[in-house]
Amino acid sequence: MNRRSILTRTALGFGALGLNNMIGSRNIVEANSVSSLKRSFAPRAKRVIFLFLNGAPSHVDTFDPKPSLLEHEGKKPEGKLYKSTKAGFLPSPLKFNNCGGSGLQISESLPNLSKIADDLCVIRSMHCDVPNHEPALLQMHTGVLQPTRPSIGAWTLYGLGSENENLPGYVVLRPSPKTVVGPALWSSGFLPAHFQASSVVTKDMSLEKLLANIRSPGSAKSEQRHQLDLLSKINHSHKLNRGGDAELESHIKTMETAYRMQIEATDAFDISKETKKTKENYGKSTFAQSCLLARRLAERGVRFTTVYYTKDSSNQPWDTHENHYASHAKLCADADKAAAALISDLKVRGLLDDTLVVFGGEFGRTPYAQKHDKKKPGRDHHHTAFSMMLAGAGLKGGFAYGKSDDFGMNVIENPVHVHDLHATILHLLGLDHENLTYRYAGRDFRLTDVYGRVVHELMS
Repeated sequence: MNRRSILTRTALGFGALGLNNMIGSRNIVEANSVSSLKRSFAPRAKRVIFLFLNGAPSHVDTFDPKPSLLEHEGKKPEGKLYKSTKAGFLPSPLKFNNCGGSGLQISESLPNLSKIADDLCVIRSMHCDVPNHEPALLQMHTGVLQPTRPSIGAWTLYGLGSENENLPGYVVLRPSPKTVVGPALWSSGFLPAHFQASSVVTKDMSLEKLLANIRSPGSAKSEQRHQLDLLSKINHSHKLNRGGDAELESHIKTMETAYRMQIEATDAFDISKETKKTKENYGKSTFAQSCLLARRLAERGVRFTTVYYTKDSSNQPWDTHENHYASHAKLCADADKAAAALISDLKVRGLLDDTLVVFGGEFGRTPYAQKHDKKKPGRDHHHTAFSMMLAGAGLKGGFAYGKSDDFGMNVIENPVHVHDLHATILHLLGLDHENLTYRYAGRDFRLTDVYGRVVHELMS
């Protein structure tokens, strides 16, 4: 080989190194995702923010007006599922207003969402399989009633990858560590471990509490880089000796992400950088500040963020079995202001068009009273009809879809099961829920199992 040949070949090698540097971040972002295979149509949304109201809000007191309940007040509902109640139908004392130019009917308990009614898309015909919290929570998050399946956020990250290599692609914000069911709601299940959520407890919003131990107390970044490179080589050798190990690979990726997060995450999670006016728009509660943090994560490319509405005193605050109306008013005052501020903030920043916001719980609440307590009546769990509110992602604004009967007991028009909601969310992200599969235990699994219909009627 002469000198010219050597120079030619090595020059190409240096060019390849440069090219690798240019496209390396892209490879990291899409590593182990199936985005190139499964996105068969243009997405309407790039990201999702799920505002989850733990315990389940009452549909007949929020988005589904039922004036017939007043006429039948005190009468017992018919049907075997409802014979356990000793009380009768309980009308809502709340006024429903025709809001915005669309005239969408929303309860007076949600005054801030009422002001942006023309941006809201309400499903009044949701239903799920059981009226018990744990299985219903699992179904809403994972599509099945039992644990160990991947969550919708994990499926999303598996399908699309992350937009930002320096932040987790899937984040859970929970004001209290006491979340019913807990990590199974945001687990990656049988998907590779790096698709599960990074869970952050937001009770204390100071950066040191949100991201504890994110910085090394004794090593500079350059030293940490050397340590991580050494660990990577050792782990790589270990992986080869074991014939490849998906869990080990996930741990390696997690350490890399944690290293890169030291700069970007400390900026993204620092809501002290927001203006006083912006903070006031959202509110002072932990849920409100979590919604503000969700917006900061969305604009930095986090693919899926779930904000849980829990409290230390009650990890299911919307579970109003007694004294329903006093509790409902307090909860709505908090959630309504924060949710409306988030949607409005996203819209002002040009993010609402490609961000899907989902607002609701695991089921609804009974249109009848749970007990004979006229002063402090409660509402029980209800799964055969409830409401879910969505916004953004090219959905129809000022629009109500589906219908429950005159009492809000059962769906009678355009039913939307949880599987249908999941199929629709994936579709808005550009994913075909029937093709987004993962081979496990001898068969192909998917979020919607063998069910699910995309509700195209919601889309403009």
